[in-house]
Amino acid sequence: MTDNNNYSPQPIDTSKVKLPEELDSLVEIIAKNVHEVWALNRITEGWSYGSLRNDELKQHPCLVEYELIPDSEKEYNRNAAIATYNAICNGGFKIYKK
Repeated sequence: MTDNNNYSPQPIDTSKVKLPEELDSLVEIIAKNVHEVWALNRITEGWSYGSLRNDELKQHPCLVEYELIPDSEKEYNRNAAIATYNAICNGGFKIYKK
């Protein structure tokens, strides 16, 4: 059994992987989809829109269309998309636009 107090995250080192400019649109597609999946999961769990986050009432201000979420949330999703791309490339796979 693992002692959770000693957990030390060890993400894949992707510092040498660079996202080609032609895949910038892919980042936005994945970022939007990350939001859509998150929102669907929240709604399925009984959450709804609320102007302030309220865990007790299951309300969240980001349960809106991707285009309406704050730039900070979009950036979080973009960073997740880029990290995913980098991990894929680091694993020896290639993604390219047709």
